[in-house]
Amino acid sequence: MQRLTRTTRCLSILLAAALAGPALAADLFVYFGSHGKGPNIGFSLAHFDTETGRLTNPVFLQEAVAPAYFIIRPDGTRLYTCNSEPGSSVSAYAIDPATAKLTFLNQKPSGGGDPSYVSLDATGRYLMVANYLGGSVAVFALQLDGSIGERTAFVQHTGASVNPSNQTHAHAHSIRVDPTNRFVLVADLGVDKVFVYRLDPTSGALQPNDPPFATVAPGAGPRHTAFHPNGRYVYLINQMGGSIVRFGWDSNRGALTQFETISTLPEGAQVTSTGAAEILIHPSGNFLYATNRGDDSVAAFSIQPETGRLTPIQHISTQGKTPRNCEFDPTGRWLLVTNQDSNNAVVFGIDQKTGWLTQVGQPVPVPSPFCERFLSPGK
Repeated sequence: MQRLTRTTRCLSILLAAALAGPALAADLFVYFGSHGKGPNIGFSLAHFDTETGRLTNPVFLQEAVAPAYFIIRPDGTRLYTCNSEPGSSVSAYAIDPATAKLTFLNQKPSGGGDPSYVSLDATGRYLMVANYLGGSVAVFALQLDGSIGERTAFVQHTGASVNPSNQTHAHAHSIRVDPTNRFVLVADLGVDKVFVYRLDPTSGALQPNDPPFATVAPGAGPRHTAFHPNGRYVYLINQMGGSIVRFGWDSNRGALTQFETISTLPEGAQVTSTGAAEILIHPSGNFLYATNRGDDSVAAFSIQPETGRLTPIQHISTQGKTPRNCEFDPTGRWLLVTNQDSNNAVVFGIDQKTGWLTQVGQPVPVPSPFCERFLSPGK
């Protein structure tokens, strides 16, 4: 008991030092999720200076089993994560806005193996999860205190595609609502489809839309989607194809119309099965960024305002190995990228006129980072 008390005091001292930190302008908190299981594995916390792009070394914050993709509620008071294998669950935490400390609320089975993505509907009433190995998606009602309540929807995907290693069965990889909060898009890597469901805002139920899905090239491996701020375009990143598909989005019918497909890789680079990962659209709507594992780069594109067409403008090294997720800071001036297999995070400045990325500072050590999120203190 004495040893536990000393350990707890030591962690509290380290955390307090991290929270106090050096005096930074426009200071933000940054959460990192480290994948794995055991002591000091879970969430860590750092500071970020929006004036200079300076990121401090993170300090261990909260133990958690295999946190993967996670999100912060828009009001900054709750954090939700999917715990991939061996957890296969979804978890809720309360956030102290002043200190960023996390308090575990509860956990629920995700409904399938290896959940890889969580999101909220626009009302904040429902938490949605995509189960990668399970090939399924589920929706949970959230309680008034932000904890996870009963499951309101579950959909099991079936089928396969052409890749003998990664497409022998369904692999739901992401789930998110459209800007109207009437439809839900699910990118399924295993069957090369983007499914569209209708969301019942009263019950949280999901029903297949008509049309029920859009199909991409065999072997492409749909991973994540991103809506343009104008709501008229959807961009899909294909993991195995190393490509981005531009769709037109009909928000009245929930229909996807496929336009061009463009590579995320520089000319001559080799496509790998664990290739393209994250896709983000800049808040201005003028630029799109995508991470490439294998090539270990960020691809930057300009977006033509009238058509949504993409034009490559840059490929830049992530200064690490296996970049998974990335995130804009709230000002839109900085892009934070984490490299899972080199255990680091890198900050890039964003030229607001051209979209060009410039590395700022040196890589910061982070153990096995899967995801990262910014939080404004006292939000």
